[in-house]
Amino acid sequence: MDKILIVEDDVSIGELERDYLEISGYEVHVELSGLMGLKKALENDYNLVILDLMLPGMDGFEICKEIRKVKDIPILLVSAKKEDIDKIRGLGLGADDYITKPFSPSELVARAKAHISRYNRLTQKNTQSENVIEIKGLRIEVEARRIFVNENEIILTSKEFDILYHLATNPNKVFSKDRIFESIWGYDSLGEIATVTVHIRKIREKIESDPSNPEFIETIWGVGYRFKG
Repeated sequence: MDKILIVEDDVSIGELERDYLEISGYEVHVELSGLMGLKKALENDYNLVILDLMLPGMDGFEICKEIRKVKDIPILLVSAKKEDIDKIRGLGLGADDYITKPFSPSELVARAKAHISRYNRLTQKNTQSENVIEIKGLRIEVEARRIFVNENEIILTSKEFDILYHLATNPNKVFSKDRIFESIWGYDSLGEIATVTVHIRKIREKIESDPSNPEFIETIWGVGYRFKG
């Protein structure tokens, strides 16, 4: 059974989220403080962490940052704040998604299912020989989910790897932000295309020698992005 960790200091919200996710077939643990939430996330194997931003002891941004240092599990941020700056900051720290309160339980379940399903598919063990994509000094080791640029290993988050792999396996093809979002996150973007922009920027910062003049991921203004093969 897939396991979900909810870190939420509002007991009623945490219990509501847990109830809906348990009905959907997940094993769910709820932690009320940031410090205990981080401890649980690092010590146990979860398929998804649902992380509130405003927490006692340690806020969600710091928890996200600490989890990303050692684990690649999906992180869904939850916040009552609607400002884009919080969303951009959270995604920049490695979160996979962001949902704003108030939200419907069905939307939370749908997003959880999409992230867990994709994570499980990508982490399944494959006993076949490793597939490797090599383009202009960039090497993508598909099964190991490792990236190298000129033999130097680059650490990407799960979603950053997914986007890069998706674009690299379709070289010279233009993808809109909406299409990238739907392909990687598994559901309609519903206007959340800023998420894609942030992830593309982070990927460029990591793999491009000059992010302002990218060699790999090209912006097609008014349309989307293209991997230059």
